[in-house]
Order: sequence, then C-alpha cells, then structure tokens
Amino acid sequence: MQIICISRGTFSGGKALAEKTAAKLGYRCLSREELIEEATRAGIAVGKLEEAMLKPHIFTERLALEREHYHAFSTMYLCEQAMKESLVYHGRTGHLLLPGISHVLRVRVVADMEYRIKAAMQRINVDRDKAKKYLEEVDEGIRRWVHTFYGIAWDESSHYDMIINLQQMNVDNAATALSSIAQLPDFQMTPASERAMKDLWLAAKARVLLARHEKTSKCSFKVRAADGVITVNYLPRYAAMAEFIPEVLRDLEGVKEIRSTISTTNILWIQEHFDPGAEIFKHLIEIASKWNAAIELLRMPPEGERQLSAEDKNLEVISPSFPVERDYTGGIEEDESEPENQDNGGLKETLNRLAELGRAGGGRTGGSSPQKLLDAIDRSVPYSLIVIGDVFLSKGEATRKRMVRELQSLLLDNIKSPVVTNEELKSQFIFGVKHLPKLISFLIITVIFYFLVFTNQQPILKFISASTLGGKVLAVLVVVIFVPLVAYIYGSAVNLILKLVKIE
Repeated sequence: MQIICISRGTFSGGKALAEKTAAKLGYRCLSREELIEEATRAGIAVGKLEEAMLKPHIFTERLALEREHYHAFSTMYLCEQAMKESLVYHGRTGHLLLPGISHVLRVRVVADMEYRIKAAMQRINVDRDKAKKYLEEVDEGIRRWVHTFYGIAWDESSHYDMIINLQQMNVDNAATALSSIAQLPDFQMTPASERAMKDLWLAAKARVLLARHEKTSKCSFKVRAADGVITVNYLPRYAAMAEFIPEVLRDLEGVKEIRSTISTTNILWIQEHFDPGAEIFKHLIEIASKWNAAIELLRMPPEGERQLSAEDKNLEVISPSFPVERDYTGGIEEDESEPENQDNGGLKETLNRLAELGRAGGGRTGGSSPQKLLDAIDRSVPYSLIVIGDVFLSKGEATRKRMVRELQSLLLDNIKSPVVTNEELKSQFIFGVKHLPKLISFLIITVIFYFLVFTNQQPILKFISASTLGGKVLAVLVVVIFVPLVAYIYGSAVNLILKLVKIE
C-alpha cells in the first residue's frame, strides 16, 4: 500500500488535486473532514480544540488530554486506512501523524493569494476585502494548530517532498505529474516501513484505549511501541494509575509485552548501534536518574544497511496483500527485511536493560539521512535533552565530525531542545577525572580572592571611593574586569561541585 499526504490551505486547489490523483491511481481519497467526523463520533471535542488553538488562554489541562486523545485517534485511524488500501489523504499536515514512515509522499499545494481570493469570493459569496480577511484568519488558525500540535512551521519546505504551485499548472496536469512521482520506488512500502507503521498504529491504539478507559482517561501518557513491546511513560502524580495499564491493554492485538515507566521528562538518544555496556549508556542513566527522565532510543542505521544485495534485487517491495509483479527499478532507501528475532542495532537488548532500570522510553529506527532522521522524531514529545552518540561511523574522522555538527545544527534549528554530542555530554553533565584539577584550581582561586577581600576591606573601600577623576575611572575598570572574572570562577567551581555530588 501507498500513502500520499497532501497539505492544503483553504481554496488552494489541494482538494481537487487529491481527488484527481486518487482517481488516476485508483486509490481511496480521504479528507481531514472525514477524519474529524470519525473523531467526533468517538467522542473527541475537536471543536473545542480548534477554539483553544485560537485562544490559548482557555487551553486547560482537560483540553491537553483531549489533544493527546485526538492525536492518537488520528494516527490510529490513518494507519488503519493505509494498511487496508492505498490512499490519498488531504488536510493540513497528515504526514506529521506518520513520523518515520518512509513510503509517505509528502506534498504541499500552494496557490497565488489572488487566485485564492477569487475562489473564496465565488464559493462563499463575499466581497474581496472580506474574502482576503477570511483567508488570512484561516491560514493563521492552521499555523497555530500545526505549531501547537507538532512544534513546527506549517509552510516550512523541508517537511515536504514536493511543493506544487497551481498558479501556472492546471489541476489535471498536476495530478498526472504527481501520479508519476508516486510510482517511484522511493515511495513504495518496504518491509521496514511496514513494520514502522504497525508499531505506530499499535502505540496510537494503546493510547486511545487508555484515553477511553474510565480508570486512565484523566491521565497523560506517552506511548511507544516496538515489535509488539509497548512502553508507557507517565508523570509521578499518575503513579496510582500504573496498575491499570496492563489491564486496559492486555487484550490489544499484537502486544507481546507492556512496560510502564515513571518519568517527568524525556531524553532522546541517537545512535547507530546501542550497547548497554557502553560508557555513554552509563552517563545517560546517571543523568536520567537525576532528572527522573525516560530514555528514548532512535537508531540511525548506517548507510550500508540501505543497500540491497544482488539476491534481493528481484524481491517485490509492496504490500503482500496486493501481489503485483514488477521489475526492480532501484533507488529504494529503506532497510531491507530482517528476521524478527534479530536485535536491530542493539535496540532490543538496550531497551530491556532500560526497562530493568525503570528508564525505558521506547525505541525505534529512523532514517539513514539527517533529514529522514528528523522526520522520524515525534514533535509532540517535549525532550529535555537530545544526545547524538556514535553515528556516521563508516566515515573518516574529519568527515564524521563535520556530519555530526551538521546533524546537531539541523536538530537545533528544528527542535526546541538542547542537543549535545557524546563528548559534550561528558563535559557538560558528567564529572570526570579531568575535571578534578580544574575544580581544585577554581576553589583555590576563589578562597584566595575572598580571603584577600575580607582581610583588606578598608584599603579596597578607599580605592573604590576615590575622589579624583583618574581614581574613579581606574576603580570602574577594576570592578568591570574583576567582578565578572570572579563570578565565572566561583560559578564554575559550584557547577563542578554539583556535578560531583550528582545534583543539577
């Protein structure tokens, strides 16, 4: 099966393009309006959420839970429809409900403002000024909705594979072009993307069940799923609800194991191969224990895993439900199929160890490129820290460092959370042997400074309160230089002491 997600604004032509494309490909066409209708039938107050987006001051804790429910329901519903048949979905940002699903073709449709104004004037029968104002208000509402739900800009081009401007192209020709691109092997389902979608559906379904059950409906949860293992994170104030989680999820199809973890925040760890015996794992556990955080794993597979072997080049990369024979055309960028019992890059072993320590935040595999890795990150999760571990290991030292810096910059620009490398993690958050000489030096300097100040108060006061112009200027210069210097030395000493005693 295949998914085409078309992001459209009001009167931009996106709906017509979606319907034409679906007709040409023989796919089902699904609109945001249909999804909202299903959510409303499920008892979700979508109207209140829409209003809260426009009036943030009325956004209550109850509405925050309703947002979680709606997000999970939308993801679950979209995954269910996509696993039944190929479809074209048109709405605001449907592709953001499917992070890490490589066979999603993400399209944004834009149109000239004048074209949209004319369309609005005809459709809703208003004059030009009212039509323009209406479109501006609707666009602003969409921007707020997308930013509140996903923390991104709706019109940021990097979130789309294609941007189609209908100003110079009619809808029929645009649908023909889009249909051709949709047939490329880059956007066909692979075994890896099929597994990712099943995990995404399982996590969303679990969250919906928790939202609907009377014993857990008033609690906030973050749910992850990987190969049938569901990880549920919740705040300490919901600890009493933990005993009901297995009860609510025990009959969910596809669940092999349920893990529950108390956490007040999340740490995202990006790595090529995870090893619970590695030094970085110990450092992260130390930080997570201090912060009461859950550690979420995101694997960035090495480029070599994207290459298909000669024997695999004749394998079909489509859903087994639709056995169509075609020649291999190349260009597939996702992982090939792996045996189910294989530990994918150390994920299973590391997740098991995290579960034993009560710090499991779930784990999954992202894309091999920085942009695909970014697309796999759930923007609805507020991370307190993102750690880039050992990645790009097949590259030379200089190239690897450059690529790590570029990945760090990309994450910093798009996710409003601190992003550090393995080396920065150790220097900024962990007290090591190399910090000891610096701590001793700073302490000695601080003690000497304060000793001299307290034993020479009269001369210092006399110097500061000089009556001559030259003396006053000199006093100002000395204060400007020495006060920040002493503050830095004293602050650094205190920071190192707090690291030593494991207090942030």
